Amino acid sequence: MNIEHQRIINRFLSYTRFDTQSDSSSTACPSTPGQLVLARALAEELTSLGLHDVCLDANGYLTATLPANGCQEAPTVGFIAHLDTSPDLSGKDVKARIVRYEGGDIRLNEELALVLSPQDFPELKQYLGQDLIVTDGTTLLGADDKGGIAAIVSAVEHLLQHPERKHGTIRLCFTPDEEIGRGADRFDVTSFAADFAYTVDGGELGSIEYENFNAANATVTFQGRNVHPGSAKHKMRNALTLAAELQALLPAGERPEYTEGYEGFYHVNQLNGSVEEATLQLLIRDHDRARFEQRKAFLAKAVALLNEKYGADSALLRCKDGYYNMREKIEPVFYVVDLACQAMQSLGIETHTTPIRGGTDGARLSFMNLPCPNLFTGGHNFHGKHEFLPVESLLKASATVAEIICRAAALKK
Repeated sequence: MNIEHQRIINRFLSYTRFDTQSDSSSTACPSTPGQLVLARALAEELTSLGLHDVCLDANGYLTATLPANGCQEAPTVGFIAHLDTSPDLSGKDVKARIVRYEGGDIRLNEELALVLSPQDFPELKQYLGQDLIVTDGTTLLGADDKGGIAAIVSAVEHLLQHPERKHGTIRLCFTPDEEIGRGADRFDVTSFAADFAYTVDGGELGSIEYENFNAANATVTFQGRNVHPGSAKHKMRNALTLAAELQALLPAGERPEYTEGYEGFYHVNQLNGSVEEATLQLLIRDHDRARFEQRKAFLAKAVALLNEKYGADSALLRCKDGYYNMREKIEPVFYVVDLACQAMQSLGIETHTTPIRGGTDGARLSFMNLPCPNLFTGGHNFHGKHEFLPVESLLKASATVAEIICRAAALKK
């Protein structure tokens, strides 16, 4: 392994030591102080590498510029990754290590009897004979998205050390709170001044994503009437029962555990309350915009049915759209996808496109006039203790970023 490759690995491992888990209950931006700690360290690193215009704002958005070195007429390309890790599992005191995968189970933690097994995660079999970065089973790893940060920073470092590789102006941005859906909230697209961009926040080697769910979050509040159960006949109205009845009205086969690919779903993810009042929260997701609107209309009809059955104002629906499928914004500028695919193929990487069964900052940014498909980082099993990152995939993610930058130099604004 050459020195440049070792620097990429060391860079990623150093980033995993920062606790940047975001917190949806916080109203601050960034939602946790650890994200700013990493952002400050990154700002120092980018400055030391020789990047220009390094700026960390009060909200934790870190931007920088790799100036053009002879291709000033090329479009300005942006690369974006997020600082935070998922709230689903701790990112504190991550103990990452590299193991050579020779087949069978990888023992993550002897004390906890925790293994990473191809029986549970068959994709492991793709990586026989490769080095994998894993955890000790007590935390997530943080390849989502510190793998993306490492790939971007290492790519620009490579280009600074190889001025013979000509390119246009490149803009970088590292954002807070993507994992809690706020990464694009305070993103200044105008000052970022890129013609198009890529989030480096995807999964396995070779993936490029330009389709995602249309998403809405709904909350239904049920008003009950509590009466002693011994004398409740014809008097009690149990708010929890109403909530269960609404869930039963939703199509049983259209839940996340029964869907894949382009199939949408309803997902009840929280139920709280008592007989007197209950609140049910659910996600509505669909790639197709028309079906997405139909799903919201179906939920509204189901709530109306309960109000008709149990009395007006028994159930109150609040529904808010979160993000939309970026495909409609990417298709008119599809050359940005072709550019990434050509870059990967030139590196011997087999490309594949899959619909994102979720959302990215890129989806929201695409609707803010910054077309922004999503590139792979190479990681697997994000947000959990079985997360792992193949070293070779991380190296190729960084090489892909550098290759896109150089190929974009042939384009005209």
